[in-house]
Amino acid sequence: MGSIDRYIFRTTLASFALVLVSLTGVIWITQALRGIDLMTSQGQTILTFLGITSLVIPALVLIISPIALMIAISHTLNKLATDSEIIVMNAAGFSPFRLFYPFFYATCVVALLVAFIAAYLAPDGMRRIKQWDAEITADVLTNILQPGRFAQLDKNLTIRIRERLPGGILAGIFIDDRRDPNERVSIVAEHGEVVKNETGSFLVLETGNLQRFEAGKRDPALVAFGRYGFDMSKFSGQGRDVTLGIRERYLWELFSPSEDDPVYKQIPGQFRSALHDSILAPIYPFAFAVLTFAFLGAPRTTRQSRNFSIGSSIIAVFGLRMAGFACSVMAVKSPGAVLAQYAMVMGAIGVGLWMIVGGLVVEPPPGLMEAINRSNARIARLFGRPAAA
Repeated sequence: MGSIDRYIFRTTLASFALVLVSLTGVIWITQALRGIDLMTSQGQTILTFLGITSLVIPALVLIISPIALMIAISHTLNKLATDSEIIVMNAAGFSPFRLFYPFFYATCVVALLVAFIAAYLAPDGMRRIKQWDAEITADVLTNILQPGRFAQLDKNLTIRIRERLPGGILAGIFIDDRRDPNERVSIVAEHGEVVKNETGSFLVLETGNLQRFEAGKRDPALVAFGRYGFDMSKFSGQGRDVTLGIRERYLWELFSPSEDDPVYKQIPGQFRSALHDSILAPIYPFAFAVLTFAFLGAPRTTRQSRNFSIGSSIIAVFGLRMAGFACSVMAVKSPGAVLAQYAMVMGAIGVGLWMIVGGLVVEPPPGLMEAINRSNARIARLFGRPAAA
């Protein structure tokens, strides 16, 4: 790789990283705000909130990476064209296809990143989210117990809390335990918190009193305590097993699913669609890169407008991706849509390479430019000021 190639390669990857981080950050914030109830209504900590919401980042990067690469290539080509570097390189003997080499190397790096995310990282993050969410929703203390409501955890066990405080602290706790037919226990505590260890889950109560009504006795036994542990293991350890959906399957699990898998028996078409989406994921960066360079990489003078080429490249890339999404949806019921998706992506790469090798310069049709100029002239006459006498 020569010095010019290294310069273009570094510029493209630097722009790609900047665009990828910016777009992913903005979209991640909008997604994370939807899970803010983890801290408010369910009493989870900020670390739990950040941990769960950050696991969706690989799935976002998987979708954003090809778009970020297209923007990076467009920026690099526009920078080279503005400084007349493309014309100089072309005069020095660089053909458009030769100029495409460093962009191809950068695309290979992005494709490897996308392939790893599609095959392993994104499914792993999604299954961790599902498992983590199942543990949170299975925990009765964070799901069933709502401030101001009496929650009946068992046939003869009722718990109420007044409010949730920051840090997972529960305030105003009342427990009515009638599970033992020989006695009834009522507990009132100012506050408490959940403690989990290897022996189970406990509701640790602080500063309260316990009333025990034993059968056959007239007066209850009253005990004031500073700290008391109430065993909740029976209620907080339920529902840990989760069923993995399509998005939580690794590439090899999609390629060779078990015949006994209940999800596969129910929706085999979605397995097929997800499998080919994962295979095509690292190919889309090549299609986007080829199409973008085909529209913007040809040498042209500074007098020639690049706006039409930029708009055409955006339309081509957007149309290709939307058609890919449509084929992915149709592939659930029609295996032929998978072949159409492959043919469409490979066809786009082939057409783009043909344009690059041929040095085709994309310019607006003369008729369109004349129409635009006439329209601009009419607008200028309509809003223009009359000449001074």
